[in-house]
Amino acid sequence: MKIICIGRNYAKHIEELENERPTEPVIFLKPDSAKLPKKMPLFIPPWSNGIHYEVELLVKINRVGKYIEPKFAHKYYQEIGLGIDFTDRELQSKLKAKGLPWEKAKAFDGSAVISPFFDKKNFDLANTSFQLLKNGETVQDGNTKNMLWKIDDLIAHVSQYFTLKKGDIIFTGTPAGVGQVQENDLLTGVLEGETVFNVKIK
Repeated sequence: MKIICIGRNYAKHIEELENERPTEPVIFLKPDSAKLPKKMPLFIPPWSNGIHYEVELLVKINRVGKYIEPKFAHKYYQEIGLGIDFTDRELQSKLKAKGLPWEKAKAFDGSAVISPFFDKKNFDLANTSFQLLKNGETVQDGNTKNMLWKIDDLIAHVSQYFTLKKGDIIFTGTPAGVGQVQENDLLTGVLEGETVFNVKIK
């Protein structure tokens, strides 16, 4: 299982980080060791000066695919979920400034929260809302209608470079509102009004 992440897929998030708007999806990977074990807290790494949350809609691939056409992409997933792409923003900025890869800032152990998955037939994927709450207060409020690239387009694009396999998970990008976590924070993920995960920060 590989975790494929999409960066800069919401215009307002691009603006808040003062990034350049891309002409195609930005892709990076996390190893399977990045998955935060179920019901485990995120322990802020001792080397970090600050970890940021980024809530994202997730897609689970259900069959092998390569060079997938957008019109067929819907056949390659049946379930969606919600997750967090934890990021060491300061370290990421330093690496980007030097033209170096982001993995140390994005792919460390526990950096990927993955909720249970739900049948996509229960959602309008063109208009699916999701939120992240920090200590009960909404800090991110997203909707798939604001994606620069929709789910099927992302699957098609990613499959040009990587063979998609059953169980692979795509993080589809984060909306505006990212911010830093503190020890003892509680992060709650909400998908179409339903709480789908709680993560404690230690």
